[in-house]
Amino acid sequence: MLSHTPVMPKEALELLRLPPGGVAVDGTLGLAGHSLLMAQALGAQGHLIAIDRDGTSLGQARLKLASLELKIDLLQGNFSTLDKILASLKVSAVDGILLDLGISSFQLDDEKRGFAFRHDGPLDMRMDAQSGLSAADLVNTLKEAQLEKIIFEFGEERFSRRIATAIVMHRAQAKITTTKTLADIILRALPKGYTRGRIHPATRTFQALRIAVNEELEALSLGLEACFRMLKKGGRFCVISFHSLEDRLVKNKFKSLAFEQEGLILTKRPLVACDEECAVNPRARSAKMRGIERVG
Repeated sequence: MLSHTPVMPKEALELLRLPPGGVAVDGTLGLAGHSLLMAQALGAQGHLIAIDRDGTSLGQARLKLASLELKIDLLQGNFSTLDKILASLKVSAVDGILLDLGISSFQLDDEKRGFAFRHDGPLDMRMDAQSGLSAADLVNTLKEAQLEKIIFEFGEERFSRRIATAIVMHRAQAKITTTKTLADIILRALPKGYTRGRIHPATRTFQALRIAVNEELEALSLGLEACFRMLKKGGRFCVISFHSLEDRLVKNKFKSLAFEQEGLILTKRPLVACDEECAVNPRARSAKMRGIERVG
């Protein structure tokens, strides 16, 4: 059974403040790290609804949650359509919702998924491996200007033009089908001095393509609205993001809800993981957690 360490679990449970016997949603189930803790807080009379786009995650999570007594619904889907998902379960409102927007370490470590360049594998990057366009589809078919826009906006990569040009030049000779091939193209496109840094120089481009492939920002924008509307009055919504694009969307949506006097922001500044957690779980370093309570 695969393992995964949830980010800021104690802080998430404190923010959510789930009532025993309540109903809660884990909109990004992953390997059930947060869901296990949410289930414990809800108790045997509670109802946990857990959603993930990744069928492999669902299968692993089902094994981990199998021994729990409370009512559990595990569903493959996207939190952006939470209103429809809850309607299908005949649930009108919930006490708490958690979104952990990070990609799971087991997904990064699986070379067949193509999310990372540490291992050579097919250039895929789809959360739901059974549907949609892959990263290979994008890099081999999009126009140069479209690639540049994706890499610049979603990866915040200042050399997006050079990288897009290099991709188009390479694919004119041969299709780009593996993570190693793409990483090598990116490295050759960048100035030599740029390759010396804290993160691998291909990181931003890979992030940009993953976001584009899975339409992550569109899903988040829709999901923030859908999730908040499914809260009971007094219900709480907690979001953990891992890069500035996500955090900006969350911050602005929560500010808008507070301005409209529909929500009470629970985190004036985003919560971050302590040094001890970061030492044990390095992926927590970039995590930011924000919370809001429905009052209107």
